[in-house]
Amino acid sequence: MKTARIHEYGDSSVIRYDAVPRPRPRPAFGEVLVQVAATSFNPTEAALRAGMLQAFFPVDLPYTLGWDLAGTVAEIGAGAEGFAVGDRVIGRLDSGGAAAQYVRAPAAALVAAPASIPLAHAAALPVAGLTAWQAVFEHGKVTAGQRVLVNGAGGGVGGFVTQLAKHAGAEVIVTASPRSTQAVVRQGADQVIDYTAGPVSAALDAPVDTLLNLVPLSPSDAAALAPLVRPGGRIVSIATPIEPAADAGVSAIHMVARNDVAHLAALVEFVDAGALGIDISESRPLADLADVHRRSEAGQNRGKIIITP
Repeated sequence: MKTARIHEYGDSSVIRYDAVPRPRPRPAFGEVLVQVAATSFNPTEAALRAGMLQAFFPVDLPYTLGWDLAGTVAEIGAGAEGFAVGDRVIGRLDSGGAAAQYVRAPAAALVAAPASIPLAHAAALPVAGLTAWQAVFEHGKVTAGQRVLVNGAGGGVGGFVTQLAKHAGAEVIVTASPRSTQAVVRQGADQVIDYTAGPVSAALDAPVDTLLNLVPLSPSDAAALAPLVRPGGRIVSIATPIEPAADAGVSAIHMVARNDVAHLAALVEFVDAGALGIDISESRPLADLADVHRRSEAGQNRGKIIITP
């Protein structure tokens, strides 16, 4: 089968397209073999490929990329429960491997794929969706009537954050570039601030209850966002930590999303109920993965990009 692997850390040119034996579920590991319909690109994978995550996420090389998985169960291993051959599944693979034609995966890490969308599109959901769910509900505690500022809504996580915050009943204010404006409005944004046109604070008419930051920031930009949250409010960042003043009365957390199949199953229910849309900006073949990495590092990607084998 074909895979997209790295044998060393470096720029996007280190991604190689290798032919390797098809894996088999390992005995007594509770694994299934999944024929991959698609994985999706996450910017953090570019950081892994570049070697920036070695200190806290070491991997054995060669390493097959791909944390997001959507596919069809092709084989059931010993100890695997809950699925049958032919079932459509999605999951977050913490050990990677989905940038391939087949991958073995723990059955316990998978859930039934949404029935209402193409299977390949569902590959956009696990990593970005789990991050958004936990940012909005678990850490942000967003509820009806709140004013929420989503900084960096034009990315893959941002689309889900905007929709989930809107579903919770919040007034959702987002920052986005002009090229993402139409997409974030479709996703439910009540106000769009063009961050390329000037300071966010100049376009905000009142403090917000919750700030959800989804993008890396310079120290000065992070410091400028903190005062936009009212006393008693919350700051949640999945990227650069944002520290409010000690006397501001604002709580702040720098979060790292975890793999949670209950949250993933809830996201699938939202999709099938029509409460959560998946915006696929591009579909690219596996052989283009290096170009997707290169474009991401140049700031040229938007939304979720799925990679099909």
